[in-house]
Amino acid sequence: MIYLKKKRLQIILDWSWIYNTLHINLLKFNTKQTEMEKVSKQMSQLFMLGLIVVASACASTYGKKVKEPFQGNKFESNARFFRGVGKGESSKDNIAKSKADLAAKNELAGQVRTTMKSVADQYLAQTENENAADVADKFQSLVRQVMNTDIADLRKIGEEKYKDGTTYTVFIAYEIKKNAMLRFMKKQAKVDAKISDAERATIEKIIDEELAKTEE
Repeated sequence: MIYLKKKRLQIILDWSWIYNTLHINLLKFNTKQTEMEKVSKQMSQLFMLGLIVVASACASTYGKKVKEPFQGNKFESNARFFRGVGKGESSKDNIAKSKADLAAKNELAGQVRTTMKSVADQYLAQTENENAADVADKFQSLVRQVMNTDIADLRKIGEEKYKDGTTYTVFIAYEIKKNAMLRFMKKQAKVDAKISDAERATIEKIIDEELAKTEE
């Protein structure tokens, strides 16, 4: 009888231990599960925050980017062509066109002046010309003179007109062959009385070197 009581007590204790162990493990599991859920939630929040940051970085503070006509390689200067694009706006379409035409030609002229100045400076520095300053001035004067002249080889390569309400917007693109412009410069240098023979010889060498590059 005593033995049975002891046995029953042992079984109760064993089951109590098993229950407590399972309960503790279950609590631990639930705790871990809760922690995992918290971590998962935090990761989701961080991921969403990252998407918002990336989206914000991609969006310009100036608004949506608008692609205008005459963009891309076809309308950019290269080894053979100088190219310029102009834009004009007005309530009158002819004025908008005149503005675009002038803007395109000014851009083209600016490119020519900048390029030719760089070319002349580099050549004069390499050759250590004694009259470098005078030659550079005469060369730039020649460039301005040429760009202020109606060159036959100047070609319009595009024109588009838009109307938004009462406003006209016109885009115009021009190009000129570098070799045609350089030959015209060389021709002008030969007849310019302000250029001395020594200066003319140097200018022609600069032009000849650039002509060779356009034919490579």
